[in-house]
Amino acid sequence: MRKNRKLNELRNIEIITNYSTHADGSCFIKFGDTHVLCNATVDENPPRWLRNSGQGWITAEYGMLPTSTNERMSRESVRGKQSGRTQEIQRLIGRSLRSIVNLSHLDGLQIILDCDVIQADGGTRTTSINGSFIALKICIDKMIKKRLIKQDPLIDQLAAISCGILDNNAYLDLDFEEDQSAGVDANFVLTKTGKIVEVQMTSEKDLCSEENYLSMFSLAKSAVQEIIKFQDDAINNA
Repeated sequence: MRKNRKLNELRNIEIITNYSTHADGSCFIKFGDTHVLCNATVDENPPRWLRNSGQGWITAEYGMLPTSTNERMSRESVRGKQSGRTQEIQRLIGRSLRSIVNLSHLDGLQIILDCDVIQADGGTRTTSINGSFIALKICIDKMIKKRLIKQDPLIDQLAAISCGILDNNAYLDLDFEEDQSAGVDANFVLTKTGKIVEVQMTSEKDLCSEENYLSMFSLAKSAVQEIIKFQDDAINNA
């Protein structure tokens, strides 16, 4: 059982926008002790396979700093190969953000989202998605102002959150210890208008009942709307 917050309560959220001087859009986002720096960069050289297609692209890169966990991790660049986990997470971030963008409005352009985990305590992928939306929105606003694009390509807003089942109870926003103990864990990516972008759910130790799944989904839907308010406040004050 949690000591410092309710089962349906988010961790403390802090967001600092325009954190990186050289990025086209930037935010430093904290969910409890999980801290992620999210930067957006406009690239005028989109992938070759997109050239003359009438569409732009959004992609993401994700990484954890060596001292982001309690034991130092070696840099993947030094190992010369990204882990399967890293590839899976950065693809999730890219897919999620592309789902709410009309890519035809980015014709000839690519936006790269860099998510660097400074400190990890569970939920790094969901925190990265939440921060990436803020960085993306700031970047797009600048692109419109500079007349790089003619109209806003965003068609919706999204946020992401983790949930889990511990002792047959649904928990929201799992920290590392809770994630390790959960019989079932899930990540939900949902839009402001209530659409489902992606659900990742795993029966780690226990099979998930429909009742438990719906309990997690209900928590996630409410939490996403709360996170979106934090995003809006951060963007409006950027």
